[in-house]
Amino acid sequence: MKRVAAVDLGASSGRVMVGEVGPDLLNLTEINRFWNGPVDVRGSLHWDILHLYRSTLEGLRKAGAVDSLAIDSWAVDYGLLSGGRLLGNPFHYRDARTTTSLEGVSAEELYQITGLQRLPINTLYQLMAEHLLDQADTLLLIPDLLAYWLTGSIGVERTNASTTQLYDVRARDWAHKLADRVGIPSRVLPRLWEPGDTIGLYDGTPVIAVGSHDTASAVVSVPTETERFAYISSGTWSLVGLELEAPVLTEEARLANFTNEGGVDGRIRFLRNVMGLWILQECQRVWQDDDLPRLLAEAAAAPPFALLIDPDAPEFLAPGDMPARIGDAPKGVIVRCVLESLALAYRRTLRSAQELADRPVDVLHVIGGGSQNELLCQLTADACGLPVLAGPVEASALGNVLVQARALGEPLPDLAAMRALVRSTHRLRRYTPQGKPADWDAAESRVFGTR
Repeated sequence: MKRVAAVDLGASSGRVMVGEVGPDLLNLTEINRFWNGPVDVRGSLHWDILHLYRSTLEGLRKAGAVDSLAIDSWAVDYGLLSGGRLLGNPFHYRDARTTTSLEGVSAEELYQITGLQRLPINTLYQLMAEHLLDQADTLLLIPDLLAYWLTGSIGVERTNASTTQLYDVRARDWAHKLADRVGIPSRVLPRLWEPGDTIGLYDGTPVIAVGSHDTASAVVSVPTETERFAYISSGTWSLVGLELEAPVLTEEARLANFTNEGGVDGRIRFLRNVMGLWILQECQRVWQDDDLPRLLAEAAAAPPFALLIDPDAPEFLAPGDMPARIGDAPKGVIVRCVLESLALAYRRTLRSAQELADRPVDVLHVIGGGSQNELLCQLTADACGLPVLAGPVEASALGNVLVQARALGEPLPDLAAMRALVRSTHRLRRYTPQGKPADWDAAESRVFGTR
């Protein structure tokens, strides 16, 4: 049996988990959970990176002796180093300083190189607005920054590098020529780690690179039995997509704003970022109401399709008075609006993914924290017309643990073996489509117009 520590940092909370892996064994125990979120400093949003590091160290101390440890986190955000020292507190991707304005490279060429959807949160656009770039010699993404502080080793893990829009998805390397053309010095782009590489040692314990983008780790733990599956990694964001062998770089995929991100074992995560439970989280913050079960019960009792929004509209990206942005309605109606609107966005995105990749889907896996939201899972099954299998909840931590265990010698030769272990050790909940497809057709037309 291998005993490993998984540091799993999400955009609203972080946790240190201990995983135990062996024949017919895959257990997770939460050791330390801590808050994460944006910190407003005179109108700029930052991450409290020292709080995350301190909480990570506290969790590792509580975990005790482990065979290895690894870190995964949300994507795109970074720290800049000069001479090994952090130059400034990392910006939060929701900070308003970025745009998608870019000179010297067409949108078509950018997509052919990087395969990423055009989002102002992408590292490329953040760096275009970065005032410390000319002082930096190294860029590290958040998991790699923490790993550097633990080990002294500098590098960026490949799956997370693929989210930056500075990575050549076909060459599987940094897009150095692209970086130079847009004014980002290639010197800041360090070596790339592969999932399973040993980064270094922390207090004598190996620190291993995993799928350090939390969604890359989460997709490892999708408990599928078929290749004809889709997934929604459901949390603060919803990442809706397919797992493919090669990127889809057609003009149709670019116009549909689909992303080709790297996955473990060389897979491609062909997906779209859809706004997730962030909208509901912001509503709860404004209401100062933490009673989610009551809110969901009120939503279940509210009339269907009374109020609908496009959850990907720009007004829902930044923090603020989310209920006022949605409409003047009771809490239950607003919560149902958020969940039905998300289900509609999932339906639209999943249909596009299948058409663009020419990959039919038989089952939809919902993983991550949103898999616990029974109303959202049922609405998703209804909207998409597919059976939904919900779970595991701690998908990112499980994927993190599984890749570590394989690197330590556990007989988990491929993703199929890892997923079989998840299926045999974790309970899943199945949701069967109900209701009338025509009602969802009409609702989709209200929000998005006709196809």
